[in-house]
Amino acid sequence: MNSKTFRGGSLRRGLRGAALGTAVAAALLTTAACQNDDGKAAAKPTTTASSSGSASTGAGAPKTTAPTTDSGTGSGSPTGKGKGKGNGDGGETGGGNGTKYADCQASGLGTAVELQDPRGETPRHFLLTVTNRSKTPCVLNDAPQVRLTAGNSAPIVEPLGEPDSEPVVVEGGGKAYAGLYVFGNDEGGEAQYDQSDRFTATLVAGEGTELSGTLVFDLPDGLDTISVDDAARVNGWAGTEGLAMRPITQL
Repeated sequence: MNSKTFRGGSLRRGLRGAALGTAVAAALLTTAACQNDDGKAAAKPTTTASSSGSASTGAGAPKTTAPTTDSGTGSGSPTGKGKGKGNGDGGETGGGNGTKYADCQASGLGTAVELQDPRGETPRHFLLTVTNRSKTPCVLNDAPQVRLTAGNSAPIVEPLGEPDSEPVVVEGGGKAYAGLYVFGNDEGGEAQYDQSDRFTATLVAGEGTELSGTLVFDLPDGLDTISVDDAARVNGWAGTEGLAMRPITQL
């Protein structure tokens, strides 16, 4: 009896030990499996590329935008090379006159003079005309620097009021005009006055600080010389004869 009882107790203890060992082994396998799963998840993140070239690492990860070459200046030319002269916004070319055309050059202009006083009266009022001999428009600025006697040392005729600051565009083959008053003395008699047989007009460049060639205006037919004095005035370049002469005829 004692012997059976011992064997029965040993058998129960052996079964409990085996069951315990099995449970421990199962627990260890579960832990190892969890560790392996965590390790794989950490070692192999999933990466998906977006259509814009960015990447994401899982649903909760932020997107990283691919770098660009845009400097943020708004320039469309990465080399910084533009076309044309001057510009800033582009508006100025040629002589810096505020238009897209270059200043007129004296060598490209024809000249003519018309007396505006009736024959027999003292010659005082003249219309200066220039013709653009090229096919390309050009620009005249302010008032010409007119001299009534020869030489660069001769005084420059004062403009009649402030010259118009707007440039005059002379179309190819077109004309521009300036009104000129040369003599204001009515004393007559034996008084001696300066005499002139031609006028010269130096062009002003677009910036108003440079000169751009000198034009020569010969007197109209029938006039060899005329009297001139310091009452002389010139009205700046205009696009029509009327605009050029109207203020001058009031003198």
